[in-house]
Amino acid sequence: MKPMIRVVLADDHVLLRNGLARVIESFGSFEVLFEANNGRHLINRLDAKCLPDIVLLDINMPEVDGYETCLWLREHYPLVKVLALSMYDNEAAVIRMFKAGAKGYLLKDSEPSELKAALSAVAEKGFYYSEMVTGTLIHSISSGEDGQRRFLLELSERELIFLKFACTELTYKEIADQMCLSARTIDGYRDNLFEKLKVKTRVGLVMYALKHGIVMLDKLP
Repeated sequence: MKPMIRVVLADDHVLLRNGLARVIESFGSFEVLFEANNGRHLINRLDAKCLPDIVLLDINMPEVDGYETCLWLREHYPLVKVLALSMYDNEAAVIRMFKAGAKGYLLKDSEPSELKAALSAVAEKGFYYSEMVTGTLIHSISSGEDGQRRFLLELSERELIFLKFACTELTYKEIADQMCLSARTIDGYRDNLFEKLKVKTRVGLVMYALKHGIVMLDKLP
């Protein structure tokens, strides 16, 4: 008898997450180890002695989002495979998740049969490329990246974290405290982003972050 495939869910929408857990366990060959509200909750609950095979990971979560969580998992538990789950099908989000180490990308409005196929493919083959993802990647390669998308993909994770903090009401000094960095370093991030993204103000940074799905309007504090 084949061992059960262990799955962990991370999503801040409780009803959706609970429903997904029930659907996954109905597949028969999968068991849900636990559910997490966000990336930080997931990281804190992981047990090195009983790791999941797959983490079904939402992108937009409070505290620690899917991008950061995926990078952390790739660094600390590279054998744990990440299947991204999102309601957003924009090209930048898909590419960023694969760059962070995701093995597949699935939309939240997918049918249960596709979810099962995706989980099975990630568990057995190590990856899952849906038609949406394949089309997105082919389009990105064939059409070439415009300047703004290229800048997005070249931003460091620290710059992206700063950019998300810039979309809050925190002052630059408070952002420095949150990131455990000096005010001078934060000023450097800000000035680099002004130059890279061709904006002149903090409002410009916020508009860029919203346009490219780095933060969502309904997630802003």
